[in-house]
Amino acid sequence: MKLIEIYNFLDRLSPFDSQENWDNSGLLLGNNQDEINTVYLSLDIDENLIEQAENNSLFITHHPLIFKGLKDLANLNYPRAFIKKMIEKNIALISMHTNFDLSHLNSYFVEEILNFKIALKDEFLIYIDKQIDFFDLCKYLKEKLNLSVLKFSHCGKEKINRIAVCTGSGGDLISKVDADCFLSGDFKYHQAMEAISNDLSLIDLGHFESERYFSQCLAKDLKNLPLKVIISVSKNPFQYF
Repeated sequence: MKLIEIYNFLDRLSPFDSQENWDNSGLLLGNNQDEINTVYLSLDIDENLIEQAENNSLFITHHPLIFKGLKDLANLNYPRAFIKKMIEKNIALISMHTNFDLSHLNSYFVEEILNFKIALKDEFLIYIDKQIDFFDLCKYLKEKLNLSVLKFSHCGKEKINRIAVCTGSGGDLISKVDADCFLSGDFKYHQAMEAISNDLSLIDLGHFESERYFSQCLAKDLKNLPLKVIISVSKNPFQYF
């Protein structure tokens, strides 16, 4: 398939114009008329994935490799070294970030990974109506996501009736959340203070941990295209001791 045909398919699946205005989803590297036979799906790009990728292939990632304007490609700082190597191998790049959160990933995470039923969708927030003890919820999440540790901020409510979920980094949404508990990642200290004062408990699932399912989610929609689709696993930049 030509690169532009793949882009148009993805745009119909999850419109790029639905992304947030600060985002940089879309076609970031490549020529529209390039012929693509192999597609690599990954949350992010790292050195190992680029080295293993075939020439003249396509990466589809969740996080855009290019977020801010680049003035040069003269040094080897991130992400310039990756971009230079991808150009050398003629590897194209399409990123599907906040548009895919809205259309697919948040729902997939709630229904397919956590096995919860969606009660309501409100842009990036998904609500689950479920009566559960707070610490039983913590145990359930650790088991479902195979987490060794779980960071949380408990406002004191033992019984949960409504849960809000946003994959990735949802701390800026705290003031909009209408629930007893909010599941997301990358919560900051003062966001936890704000949540506690509003009787809202937070459970920090981790950014990588909540979004690592991007590839398997998108792969379901690409399986009928005449392409070789490979799910690639980028490394979590954080480790736990």
